[in-house]
Amino acid sequence: MAESPRSYNTPVTYEARDGVAWLTLNRPDVLNALDTALAVTLAQHAKTAADDPDVAIVVVRGAGRAFCSGMDRTALAQGTVEEPFFRRWIEALNQLEDMPKLAIAVLHGYAIGGGLQLALACDLRVATRDAILGLGATRHGLIPDGAVLRLARIVGLGRANELALLNEDISPDEARAIGLVNRVCEPGDLDRTLADVIASARRAAPTATGHTKRLLHESFHRDPRAMIEELIRAQEDCLASWEIGEANRAWQDRREAVFFPTPRRR
Repeated sequence: MAESPRSYNTPVTYEARDGVAWLTLNRPDVLNALDTALAVTLAQHAKTAADDPDVAIVVVRGAGRAFCSGMDRTALAQGTVEEPFFRRWIEALNQLEDMPKLAIAVLHGYAIGGGLQLALACDLRVATRDAILGLGATRHGLIPDGAVLRLARIVGLGRANELALLNEDISPDEARAIGLVNRVCEPGDLDRTLADVIASARRAAPTATGHTKRLLHESFHRDPRAMIEELIRAQEDCLASWEIGEANRAWQDRREAVFFPTPRRR
């Protein structure tokens, strides 16, 4: 069931339509800086998207001039950023990383500190060419908690050290070259680029996408050969899904397989 945008002064709005959930950071007056209310709401909306059987793709973006400028320094200085923030923040990022759905971060303007950490919890990152990317947590006396457990897996330990310990910003084109972002476009081309990414994602079977995402993540934590039985079970689940029938019919009909909408909604 599609939901209307929730914009009544909520720090993160939620809208689901046509199989895509849109989570929009909604503190544009402070460039979507992070505080406890935002972390709580983001975690709630991420769980809603993860649990919604009609949602296959989740897009995380920011309202106004920036994706996210990182920690709300005023809240931090006032001592209101404490353990509850970090627990809900980590919960939100884990929800995005663990859900069996494709999560896409859309980076424009500032995507620094916690903003880049949030993007790293997503599967794909699309950045406009004017985006500013970086971490900076250690400069403010904190660890980049949302990045320190993910960054090296994406860009390698050497690049991760440089980004996390020297706190230097990186251009979107440099980020694309090292795999930190997956697409770079001009600001005016953002909607078209994002639409192309979503269209490509819809050409993949949802069941296979969910298993592939999960197994890719687990391969960094476990011996891949110890995962063979789990891999076979996942493949059997794919073979039992409605998608494999559609893929086989499409091959026989010499057409593109159609995985959206699901048969239940047709």
